Amino acid sequence: MKLIDSQTYLNLAKAFSAETQARTRYEFMEYGMRYNGYKTMAEIVDSIAYQEFNHARMFYTFLQKASDKPIKNIDIAGGFPFKEKWDILENLKFAADDEHVEAYEIYLPAAKVAREEGFEDIANLFELTAKVEMQHEAVFLELYNQMKNNTLYKKDHEVMWMCSGCGHMAMGKEAWETCPLCGAKQGTVCLKLDSLNQ
Repeated sequence: MKLIDSQTYLNLAKAFSAETQARTRYEFMEYGMRYNGYKTMAEIVDSIAYQEFNHARMFYTFLQKASDKPIKNIDIAGGFPFKEKWDILENLKFAADDEHVEAYEIYLPAAKVAREEGFEDIANLFELTAKVEMQHEAVFLELYNQMKNNTLYKKDHEVMWMCSGCGHMAMGKEAWETCPLCGAKQGTVCLKLDSLNQ
């Protein structure tokens, strides 16, 4: 079977669309975080947005290999989320939910179809991408829970806090409100993700 005649071809196009939209939604989130003074959280989300860009790039690369001629149009129908609003806490939960759906309900089934149609390399791409989306889900849930429980800058045990602006580090149960070295505000530079070891 030729890739261009397969369900896998359509799944690649849907995946490309999903990843480019996820990247844009995360850039909206990142903008809101920076605007509200959560610089380090914004940097984490920005890195996830860049990872989504690279997922889209890989899906696009396989699509381009399907034909020697330029692909003028791929007619696909797909459902895409439009849940995010301008609320950081809600958006973290929505993003976690979306990553879960992508991993378990879209990419793992797409990997199975690709394997059945004889496209082992594309099946592997879908499976590896699903694993990353599961990690994204965990990051978004961690940020959501810490923000919801007011533990972004407070812990019940001592942890290492680091200013992402100047690199100052100190142990403590709470992050400083103003970095003692460079004077940066708490939300601008301090964030500790305990369970993710970052």
